[in-house]
Amino acid sequence: MALTSPVKEHPYNHLIDTLKEGKIKFFNARKLNDPRYDKLPLSIRVLLEAAIRNCDGFYTKEEDVQNILDWQQQQNKAEVPFSPARVLLQDFTGIPAMVDLAAMRDAVAKHGVDPSLVNPKCPTDLIVDHSLQIDYNKCAIQNAPNPGGGDGSGQSQGPSRSAPTRPPSRGGSQCGGQRGSCSKAACSDSAASPGRPSASVQQIENTPLLCPFHLKPVSETETAVKNQEMELIRNKERLQFFKWCSKAFKNVNVVPPDVGAVHQVNLEYLSRVVQVRDGFIYPDSVVGTDSHTTMINGLGILGWGVGGIESEAVMLGQPVSLTLPQVVGCKLVGSINPLTTSIDIVLGITKHLRQAGISGKFVEFFGPGVSQLSAPDRTTIANMCPEYNATVSFFPVDQVTLKHFKKTNFAQEKLELLESYMKAVKLFRSYEDNSEDPEYSEVIEIDLSSMVPHVSGPKRPQDRVAVSSMKQDFQSCLDEKVGFKGFHIAKEKQETRVPFLHCGQEYQLAHGSVVIAAVISCTNNCNPSVMLTAGLLAKKAVEAGLVVKPYIRTSLAPGSGMVTHYLNTSGVLPYLSQLGFEVIGYGCATCVGNTAPLPEAVVDAIKQGDLVACGVLSGNRHFEGRLCDCVRANYLASPPLVVAYAIAGTVGIDFEKEPLGFTSEGKEVYLRDIWPSREEVQQTEEDKVISSMFRDLRGRMEKGNIFWNNIECPDSVVFPWDHKSTYIRSPSFFSKLSKEVPPPQSIENAHALLFLGDKVTTDHISPAGSIARVSAAAKYLLSKRLTPREFNSYGARRGNDAVMTRGTFASIKLQNRFIGKAGPKTLHIPSNQTLDVFEAADRYQRDGIPLIILAGKDYGSGNSRDWVAKGPYLLGVRAVIAESFEKLHKNQLVGMGIMPLQFLSGQNADSLELSGKERFSIILPESLSPRQQLTVKTSHGKSFDVISLFDTEMDVLFFQHGGLLRYVARTLL
Repeated sequence: MALTSPVKEHPYNHLIDTLKEGKIKFFNARKLNDPRYDKLPLSIRVLLEAAIRNCDGFYTKEEDVQNILDWQQQQNKAEVPFSPARVLLQDFTGIPAMVDLAAMRDAVAKHGVDPSLVNPKCPTDLIVDHSLQIDYNKCAIQNAPNPGGGDGSGQSQGPSRSAPTRPPSRGGSQCGGQRGSCSKAACSDSAASPGRPSASVQQIENTPLLCPFHLKPVSETETAVKNQEMELIRNKERLQFFKWCSKAFKNVNVVPPDVGAVHQVNLEYLSRVVQVRDGFIYPDSVVGTDSHTTMINGLGILGWGVGGIESEAVMLGQPVSLTLPQVVGCKLVGSINPLTTSIDIVLGITKHLRQAGISGKFVEFFGPGVSQLSAPDRTTIANMCPEYNATVSFFPVDQVTLKHFKKTNFAQEKLELLESYMKAVKLFRSYEDNSEDPEYSEVIEIDLSSMVPHVSGPKRPQDRVAVSSMKQDFQSCLDEKVGFKGFHIAKEKQETRVPFLHCGQEYQLAHGSVVIAAVISCTNNCNPSVMLTAGLLAKKAVEAGLVVKPYIRTSLAPGSGMVTHYLNTSGVLPYLSQLGFEVIGYGCATCVGNTAPLPEAVVDAIKQGDLVACGVLSGNRHFEGRLCDCVRANYLASPPLVVAYAIAGTVGIDFEKEPLGFTSEGKEVYLRDIWPSREEVQQTEEDKVISSMFRDLRGRMEKGNIFWNNIECPDSVVFPWDHKSTYIRSPSFFSKLSKEVPPPQSIENAHALLFLGDKVTTDHISPAGSIARVSAAAKYLLSKRLTPREFNSYGARRGNDAVMTRGTFASIKLQNRFIGKAGPKTLHIPSNQTLDVFEAADRYQRDGIPLIILAGKDYGSGNSRDWVAKGPYLLGVRAVIAESFEKLHKNQLVGMGIMPLQFLSGQNADSLELSGKERFSIILPESLSPRQQLTVKTSHGKSFDVISLFDTEMDVLFFQHGGLLRYVARTLL
């Protein structure tokens, strides 16, 4: 498959050591007897071990080993290979990777090569978790399913389930047996006050329902089951393809849908800390196509996110090439405030590290404060490192890590082997012993006692707001000009209130009104403490007589059945449900834009008053318009604060001075009255989050579910493409593939397809949410005789290049300077017509005109997804010229053969007086080299220099081959 060197003796055989009386072997870098080893950061020791073990003289050379060992002198200079132990894919980014491998089998077969040779060489886990949509929640259980992103109106075709002991929810908005979804007759019969509880605690506790995962009492299974059924129905083609992959390819393990979110499964099920293969033990490590891959660093497992293109290369045996990173030591000191949640600590550390300017660096935690953090705390912190642009946030293994794995049912023998190995190679730490502290590139000290509760928003995760200042900050956002925080609402319109009817009862919306409140499957549910805090808060709120207004789109999407289990066994799940936080299923939902439409009356009220409505969610993605087009302000918050703001119904509240609500006797109830103590949360976690939950979850993961087990798939070496399919298509990346490498081709007389500003995110480039009815992708799907209800989402159709190419730059929030307003449009310069981006690109390609993109700072920030590079490639884009790039996206562009070009320092399109309407020529030399300076000439006689961001010789090689995929295919030919 991949090129390999001739068989010869391993150059580091003399470092082999043994454990368990010689039964287990390992490469012991300490036998180098080099004093530099003990000074290396532990994350660099993992890179060193991988280089020693995989040293083959071809991909990994002895020179690479010496460069890593000489890290102090070589950091930020030497390029080194890294071969991770495994690859992690989620279905949105995993399906195009697997489609590409299936297409590669076709391509090599045409050249007479056995297609079965195309297999992942590196063990690969694919978790189907991103296709879940919220068709049903407690507010809309009777609404018809909404498979295509339509308005979701209509009555359910299935009968409602009756439950004699079910209490009414939310004070009487009990319509047809479910909160907020009703027939008119049911609404008219409901006369209870919205401010008064309508069920006793005894009724809640006696709810006789079963969890679909654990067959134990849990409230409102109907919602999760219905959402799971819809997920499986709408994604049948994709699931059949995934099942074919699991059978046709070696080294591929597919985790079926409705088991859990990718990062949660990675933490609870796939993580090993050490791997044992072919008689050798070595550190577990991973690269993944999900931005949450970095969570695993909290368990001492080195891992980070890569593009789908890079992941495919690793799957096929290519190492990741990286510049030997600088490692920032983050020293934690001080004691944690009892009222501070892990989310507050996460956001506090995020702010410190973002301000420190650590882009592209490793962060490694040390200091006495680390011991206060549980393993879930550490993984939550590690999850956020993409938000401050670090590559990883690494917590070396210590006794807390071992206790965590003991809790999750690691066998004692395996734990002993793990500990013995990690100590033998000095990858085990005692944080209280400063004599073990390695040398770092720099050290940042953070006092944990300084952390106070915050939220982030209203548009970006880095804009933190202290909860105590939230009311004033939102007011300032209304006043400020439109920008990263401002909405520029005229003073005379800031007090606007719009009345509307919902289920026969009148409510009012104002600026700051909460209409979406989601406790979702990102960041938080790996940490039981914050979820239990939310549950205990809900319990105290219900007992105090507080309710959530029924029009608010509430949901609870846990990362796995384990979360449902411990919320249920701790007795808090019925209270969350009573407030509307119903388990809607398992997987990414609200966070990736899969929110069901808001009630029509709510949308009309928002539009009528031009209101800045709000969403509050416990995830880490909330760009403007991502949750819902009409919800302009979105805040990230800890799960208990999501519940608190939902009860308040507004973000314009001072929790210290204003009550959340009133008891039935009219007594004021403040947040402090119902906030659970740290001791209460810890005791509940100790009692309820036990090893049996992990054991139970693992068993159910391995069994799969009846829907998945009954899916039929083809039994063939090459995939039998269905030309009628709108989900799975053979892409054109391997068309006209030759055995010879073509010479570099200069770009001559190119037009700019887009003229963009700063902070263009991957959401702008390749949206993951629903497909708008007037988009180019919608036109294509309509031509295939699909109805809007059948469109599904862009994420679900990533296996169809025709849809994804049309979806490239289809974001309604795209700010193109050619147009002057937000929208997925551009200027076709030769005709001076405003067209959809795809239509303009299609015209340019028919006319044989190459394309470039002009952009500002931080181009390509956000989630990793390969279509942000594949899409522009298929649109005909040859180069992107920007002030700066997000590193991961820059690598993706290189992987697809698109040149990332950076303006010289101090220059940009404005300083060079570029209108974007010029024609651009970029002459390439016969021999390209990393970070070479190139000259761009325009049709107006202007010329300027740019830097080609090829960081390594491998980058240049990939570009010369026309992208990484074609390079890998040629190695097989």
